[in-house]
Amino acid sequence: MASSPLGRPTRGTTGTNRLRRNDRWIAASAAFRRAADPLVVDLGYGASGVTAFELASRLTRIRPDAEVLGLELDPQRVAQARAQLEELRAGRTSFDPDLRVAFDRGGFEVPVASGRRPAVIRAMNVLRQYDEADVAEAWRTVASRLAPGGLFVEGTCDEIGRIATWVDVTADAEPVRFTLSLRLTDLARPGIIAERLPKALIHRNVPGERVHDLLRDLDREWERAAPLSTFGATQRFVAAASALKAAGWPVLGGRSRWRLGELTVPWAAVAPAPPSSAR
Repeated sequence: MASSPLGRPTRGTTGTNRLRRNDRWIAASAAFRRAADPLVVDLGYGASGVTAFELASRLTRIRPDAEVLGLELDPQRVAQARAQLEELRAGRTSFDPDLRVAFDRGGFEVPVASGRRPAVIRAMNVLRQYDEADVAEAWRTVASRLAPGGLFVEGTCDEIGRIATWVDVTADAEPVRFTLSLRLTDLARPGIIAERLPKALIHRNVPGERVHDLLRDLDREWERAAPLSTFGATQRFVAAASALKAAGWPVLGGRSRWRLGELTVPWAAVAPAPPSSAR
């Protein structure tokens, strides 16, 4: 393990079920389901180990052999999570006492004992305080620790997990997919997701950028589908996603994901526009 873990401390904001949407995404991923060694790292889990416990609980429903390793820069946060783990082992929490979870100190270098390479690494709400120019290097560093065929999921969400976005990055450090995930109940418009875009996109929600076009068009289809509100927000969002795809956006997946309030497109569909060449 590096004597000085790579990265900057986060605010540490953590809440029960805050990352449930992202947990669900990882549990459904091929990188996790097909992994020879289903080790998943919760990088920068924050001031409490609860997100690692929740992630492990959801993953073991799919694969009982799944393991979760929580990593944090701050030794005090590691100590706090280990104290919580002792409570779990003693049966004094709502989680399975035998849950396969551990905590250690580490950052973007992702230290894992015995040279194991994680199938999935997730870092939610970690890069928000970084500069956009730092993102590519962080992706490269973290992705280099993945097992072949592994997945790095990097993104952000609001404080109670109602809205979230993330980018799927391959072991070759190539971003391949962008996903937004919304709690549909009481949703005013999908474009609210703009305030929780990943660092690579949050400053790009301006005219002339692809992600701006996506959110604009999704809001437009949401408004057009307003008559379906009678049947519920889920039907309205499914109709909006379907119309967006029909309009030419390369929307991935189908109704089963849309019904969850998820919408995924290839990264190329929203990637930041390259700088204009000097004349």
